[in-house]
Amino acid sequence: MRRKHEIVHGSFLSQGDTEKLWGWGTPAGKMRARRRAELIARAAGLTHNASVLEVGCGTGVFTEYFVATGSQLIAVDISPELLEKARKRHLPAEQVLFKEGRFEDCDIDGPFDAVIGSSVLHHLDIEAALVKMLNLLKPGGFLCFAEPNAINPQVFLMFRFRSYFPKVSPDENPFMRWRLKDKLISAGFDIPKIIPFDWLHPATPPPLIGVVDKMGKMMEKIPFLREFAGSLLICARRPSQCANFKKVRIHGQD
Repeated sequence: MRRKHEIVHGSFLSQGDTEKLWGWGTPAGKMRARRRAELIARAAGLTHNASVLEVGCGTGVFTEYFVATGSQLIAVDISPELLEKARKRHLPAEQVLFKEGRFEDCDIDGPFDAVIGSSVLHHLDIEAALVKMLNLLKPGGFLCFAEPNAINPQVFLMFRFRSYFPKVSPDENPFMRWRLKDKLISAGFDIPKIIPFDWLHPATPPPLIGVVDKMGKMMEKIPFLREFAGSLLICARRPSQCANFKKVRIHGQD
């Protein structure tokens, strides 16, 4: 049933301006997307010729950023309509292979240096998905995602009253970071780091973007208050005896 819901929802999203509906199409939204992609790419160690699996690529908004690192990507999504939009970006065929399917069931050959994505983990059967991601990673490889924070006030209201927010699908649910950390450890990941970030709202008027962004980055440094940020940066490693876990930092946070 969950698979069917996600396919139907993807078809619905594809019928309009998908980036606008998701909040990535406004000036503030584009700035948020760029920062989010940079944080994921840096934490996951994306470099030239790195082998990368992007889960839930959607219309390719973030795929385009990840390609710029020089990495080799397989980008998976359950929605054929959203993938069609991604293909229309005409990203380099020698760097990106788009693949349709539900990630938990998708036949993908690893191993990968990194498994990454934006706002997709909370759509998945999380326990099964994490185990599959672990098995697809090379020893010492990184999982890195950015996901909605369940205790952010707006996120809480969106998912509590999801019928009023058409971009929210029936089965998706945001994360509380301490619970997700337990799931990562249970799946076999090593030293997971989950960091709250992102206070810039997509609807922020352009003249205020600089001020709001600066204030938001200050709030990300303040204990307790930062817990209510809009997003979570999630990074974990497949254990390896010789791999050193890279410290993930956002403005001085551990």
